[in-house]
Order: sequence, then C-alpha cells, then structure tokens
Amino acid sequence: MRASLIQIAVDPDESVNSRRGRAASLVAAQRGADLVVLPELWPVGAFAYTAFEDEAEPLCGPTHEVMAKAAADAGVWLHAGSFVERAEDGALYNTTLVFNPEGERAAVYRKIHRFGFDKGEAVMMGAGDELVTLALPQTTLGLATCYDLRFPEMFRGLVDAGAETLVVAAGWPERRRAHWTLLAQARAVENQAYVLAVGSAGTHAGIQQAGHSIVVDPWGEVLAEAGADEEVLSVEFDPGRVATTREQFPALKDRRLGLVPPAVLG
Repeated sequence: MRASLIQIAVDPDESVNSRRGRAASLVAAQRGADLVVLPELWPVGAFAYTAFEDEAEPLCGPTHEVMAKAAADAGVWLHAGSFVERAEDGALYNTTLVFNPEGERAAVYRKIHRFGFDKGEAVMMGAGDELVTLALPQTTLGLATCYDLRFPEMFRGLVDAGAETLVVAAGWPERRRAHWTLLAQARAVENQAYVLAVGSAGTHAGIQQAGHSIVVDPWGEVLAEAGADEEVLSVEFDPGRVATTREQFPALKDRRLGLVPPAVLG
C-alpha cells in the first residue's frame, strides 16, 4: 500500500482560496497512491484562532467541494486533513473529511480532544463524541487529530473498533516536536498498528510548526520521516504486518484493565 503525506505549509500571506487550490494540485500529483493525507486545519492554520469565525464553513462548503474533486481527479482515498466546520446550530468543530477515489464522502470525524486549556480551540469549538474508523480495501483506518495523540485510551478504542492504521492529522508546534515523535511511536507500539502522522509546515499566528510528518510500523520502527519544510512524504507499507505482529507477539490479548469492571470500594 502506498501513502502520500502532504506536509503543506501554511503562510499567513496566502489566501485560504489560494491554499485550497494549491492543496488540490498537490493531491492531484499523487495519482498512483492508495491513500493521501493532509494536515489539521490547513486552510486557515491550527493556531490562527482569530480567523476561525470568519473562515468557518458548512460541512459541504468550499473545502468539501475542492477536496472531493481532488480525490476523484487523482483516483485516491483522500484524508483531507481538517477544517473549521460551522454546524447548522452555529457551533464550530475541527472536522475531518475522508473521500473515496470517486470523490464521494466516506467519513466525517469531529476532533474529540480540543487543545488550548482555557483559550483558543478549547473554548471556541465543540467537541466530537464519536470514534471513527473506515474500511479501505487494504486496511481499516482509525481517525484522530493532533491533540488526540496524547490520549492513549482513544487509540485503544479505535483498535477495538477494528483499526489497523491510525491516521493523525496535526498542526503540531515545533517547540514540542520531541513529544510528537515519541507519542507517534508509542501509539504504534502499544496498539501494534501503523501510525501515519501528518503535520503542517510554516507558521500559524506566530507559532512555528514542527513538520516532521512520520510513518511508524507496528513494532515502532520509523519507516519514513519528513523534514521541517513543505514536502510530500511517500511511503509503501504492508498492511498485513499488523496481523502478523499481533499473532507473533499477542500482547493485546493479555489486556485486563478496561475489560474487567472496576471493584467498588466502600
């Protein structure tokens, strides 16, 4: 299976419309790949909080339209990163779209864990409440976004739902890049799954992005890693290694916590 991770740069001097068109061109250039992935909130920038309200769009808005066409033009499964969605009730969400090779929407995931503590995304956006997996011909994807990476229970839930390849779209800051690499490898090892973690390049509202998109195999080995600048990271991997790894080292079968109801003391 061939995946292309598009580590697009977000430049505050580039309009959102221009970046949508540029992203579509980058996707189109990946014809021949099985799966293409974009980063988190690439239309506006993950830390550009002041632009969220103005750039929010409905689920089937401009980003949906452009990305659906890009997927069909390239003939690929397209994980279109995420964008600022404005729901019918006016609430904002950090929302991921996935399209099939015919350009039809195949999955929607609203980010569950919002970053910012008492500011930014954490107070401006609603929280998703559903784990999302998606069966491709070669593997089953589990969808996650940026800050989700810090919550291992979410990924275990995705694996319990059948995920074999965990896809993380992010706008991760450079100052915490060591955590990015460490957590991507940890999620792969503990779940015996592939991790495809796609970051953005450039600067969002003065926050330098880490880049360094990474692909990790079920043993925690790094198969490919990008640099800091905009680039397309392409990698071929064998989805069958997930089942082989879980058979050869069946650690997941020895789970106890989460399967046994906790004792009630008192």
